[in-house]
Amino acid sequence: MRRFFPIALVALAGLFVTPTAAEADITAFFGVGQGPETRTAKGLSFGVSLIVVGFEVEYSDISAKTDVGALAPRLRTGMINAIVQTPTGGMQLYATAGVGGYRENSGGNSETSTGINVGGGLKTNLLGPLRLRLDYRLFTLRGNPAAKTVHRVYAGVNAAF
Repeated sequence: MRRFFPIALVALAGLFVTPTAAEADITAFFGVGQGPETRTAKGLSFGVSLIVVGFEVEYSDISAKTDVGALAPRLRTGMINAIVQTPTGGMQLYATAGVGGYRENSGGNSETSTGINVGGGLKTNLLGPLRLRLDYRLFTLRGNPAAKTVHRVYAGVNAAF
């Protein structure tokens, strides 16, 4: 009888819970990456979420800087992130953390390894399904990169579907 009660309670709750539709979105972004030098960043992300929790896959390309005295390699990252967001319309705040890999190229040298990232931002409505997305990420890179930590700030156009 003690085992039956929790099972019956969960089954009864299941009758009254209605599933929520998953929401997907795609973001094209442009911004800056810093570490060891400031340079342009661009990328694309695709995410799926249920009200508060979601997942995202993103690709980012931070350009190389080859000015005399300011050398910084090209940094490409691919990350899988978990997202926790406010269940609000209009403006939505979120926090994210993830893992993935990176490839750094500088002249004839390259480094490929793994990394983690944490960050957050906001999405706010623009027009119809289009939203403005503002984001900050802190990447911690493993291996032997030019900079162990890289900061990225971007603005992007986000389309929900």
